[in-house]
Amino acid sequence: MDRPAGADREAGRPAVVAPAVLPPSLRARLGTIAALAAVVVVVLGVLYAGHSEPGRVDRWIVRPTADSVRPPWRYIALATDFLGEPAGAAALVVAAVTGCLLLRRPRAAVFVVAGTGVTVGATTLLKPLVGRTIHGADNLSYPSGHTAFFTAFALAVALLAAGRLGLGRTAGASLVLAAALVAGTAMGWAQVALGAHYPTDALGGWCTALTVIPATAWLVDRRAGVSRRERR
Repeated sequence: MDRPAGADREAGRPAVVAPAVLPPSLRARLGTIAALAAVVVVVLGVLYAGHSEPGRVDRWIVRPTADSVRPPWRYIALATDFLGEPAGAAALVVAAVTGCLLLRRPRAAVFVVAGTGVTVGATTLLKPLVGRTIHGADNLSYPSGHTAFFTAFALAVALLAAGRLGLGRTAGASLVLAAALVAGTAMGWAQVALGAHYPTDALGGWCTALTVIPATAWLVDRRAGVSRRERR
């Protein structure tokens, strides 16, 4: 995945080590956030397992089964929703991977694909386990896959940006969490406004991304380190 450090030394050049996709300064903080987010995902899943109606929190925020937006906000919601659809999501991932490869960061490209892919896979597995539905028995709703993907993508890009810019613990964590909050809020709003999900579905999707992305980043870094040691 990364160039062996010994190859550069043997050629008389300084060893070049690919930067970690999970900056060391953020590992402890994001690890704690990931653990807390996982607890939220499980708790909400248990609370709403098998439900087909909005919960008390959902009704307090908005009645998600009604079309709550009109043009021009509806157009904005539809455009945002498209970014979580297969075509829109694929375009975002391809653009990010292309950028990583142009910057000669193959590990980052692997992380973007793996992080978003595992996040979507996690929501796909959780939906039938929880069994919460909206607009009929065939529409599984918890957690929101659109919200999870868009948050995961924003998290991955923000992590890579924080590492490339060399941001410290506070600045890096602020950037990453702000990106997650903005992306999750935007897509969550679109899903609820279009009547596709309950608000707590969006929260579950957001927390799924917060759980998966730091773990995936750690695993990608660890795997890259193991591969490098094996080549040595």
